[in-house]
Amino acid sequence: MKEKVEKVLDKVRPSLIADGGNVELVDVEDGVVKVRLQGACAGCPMSQMTLKMGIERILKQEIPEVKEIVSV
Repeated sequence: MKEKVEKVLDKVRPSLIADGGNVELVDVEDGVVKVRLQGACAGCPMSQMTLKMGIERILKQEIPEVKEIVSV
């Protein structure tokens, strides 16, 4: 499951990197994906929207077993 999530995150990373940020996969546990936002994303007020409406939506589309994504 971690490998699948990492592949999907690789699709999202170019947009985050373009804005000076990135996302690191920390763990996947019972359908909950734990990530750490890095760079400009870490302090951005829009980061939760990016996380939920962007990354989580794409992960759920590509990997139905994903229940949610949380930032740690």
